Amino acid sequence: MQIMASVCHPTSIQSPFLSKIPTSWEESSVSAPKFKLVRVSCRNKREPMSNLASSTSSMYGGMGCNFSFMVRVEKCNCSRAFSSTTVIRSNYPQNADLPRYYSKREKKPFPIPIVELRRAARQRVKSASGKPRKPTPPPRNGMLVRNLIPVAYDVFNARVMLINNLKRLLKVVPVQACKHCNEIHVGPTGHPFRSCRGFRAESRRGLHEWTSTATVDDIFVPMESFHLYDRLGKRITHSERFTIPRVPSIIELCIQAGVDLPDLPTKRRRKPVIRVGKSEIIDANEDDLPDDLDPYSRYKKKPIIAEIPDGEIIPPTGVEITSLAEETLETWDKLTDGAARLMKKYAVRVCGYCPEVHVGPSGHKAQNCGAHKHQQRNGQHGWQSAVLDDLIPPRYVWHVPQGVGELQRELRTFYGQAPAVVEICVQGGAEVPEKYRPTMRLDIGIPTSLREAEMVV
Repeated sequence: MQIMASVCHPTSIQSPFLSKIPTSWEESSVSAPKFKLVRVSCRNKREPMSNLASSTSSMYGGMGCNFSFMVRVEKCNCSRAFSSTTVIRSNYPQNADLPRYYSKREKKPFPIPIVELRRAARQRVKSASGKPRKPTPPPRNGMLVRNLIPVAYDVFNARVMLINNLKRLLKVVPVQACKHCNEIHVGPTGHPFRSCRGFRAESRRGLHEWTSTATVDDIFVPMESFHLYDRLGKRITHSERFTIPRVPSIIELCIQAGVDLPDLPTKRRRKPVIRVGKSEIIDANEDDLPDDLDPYSRYKKKPIIAEIPDGEIIPPTGVEITSLAEETLETWDKLTDGAARLMKKYAVRVCGYCPEVHVGPSGHKAQNCGAHKHQQRNGQHGWQSAVLDDLIPPRYVWHVPQGVGELQRELRTFYGQAPAVVEICVQGGAEVPEKYRPTMRLDIGIPTSLREAEMVV
């Protein structure tokens, strides 16, 4: 997109993008030439957005691209050359699509393609040839990463605090749930879109049947995993699947990262293990160490928050709703950011065919996968590296803009979506975080009628 304007002097252009162009020719080192045009280029680049460009994103509401504004001043019939360029980029795109919905018959893509993993492995082998072998770093050697122990406690407490705050917000913010599928909607009435995939959805032509029975589990989806007493031990077999307890995956990740819970004991080593082979290890002799020695004692000073029972939930009132919504949004960011940091060091696996999650270096051997064509795999999971959305599913919902009572089916392309936790906090009075604005499409003008929507190019 290019905007052309003919001018006689650059000072006649009233634009915030010309702040870096000299306002008077005494400030520049060249004499004042004659100018023919000023060209403003808008290029679609996959680059982050700055705050300056975000203020102008409303001018290009429906373009759905990242903006990089360039102001170029060119000379016309001048003996001396002069060119001044100002480029303003944005931190976040003005418009972004949601993660792709994968059918149950499709396998999830690998976070990093296999070709890239093999290329990186060959490069590591090539760079390590002829050099002494380095010791195995934690947590692969059985020890804990010490600087991540406080992060594990923060993530554990953030999860409990998030659940407690959501229970209180659900008392004042209405959330609708469909009777036939797992879709929810934040608002007094459900949305009219035909997106139901539940039982006998064809007879209802995809329409939802909304009820006011949404719970915390519908918003903050619980993902469970097997609890490992020794994360470097043998893999769980199919016959052990009923004898090993299952806990929320985020709790299991925090336990393996350093959180000690009396109900879920785990093995803590005080010396690095001795690796005999690629998958065989031997525990080091710790008889020379005192029995009461805990090398991580000074990192475990944070208390653990308890979850509030449902009968003791007190609904917020007045100004407390806004402060509670802002606190919940901060807790959600702390939970996701902390979990992402832990997943960089502690391996988390997910099945490529079903949502089963396993926290550990290698997945279990339980043959309980019931996804598409599981008979060909004898019920075994197809383990691959997990991403944050596999561990903490965001559960996207439609965003209801301010001043819009009910969503209209014909204007679906103009509405955005956000994680259910974020949408509840926004409707509770919290400010929209910057990183969720692209998917919520806050900078897009919504037509007031279908006739106006048909006129949008």
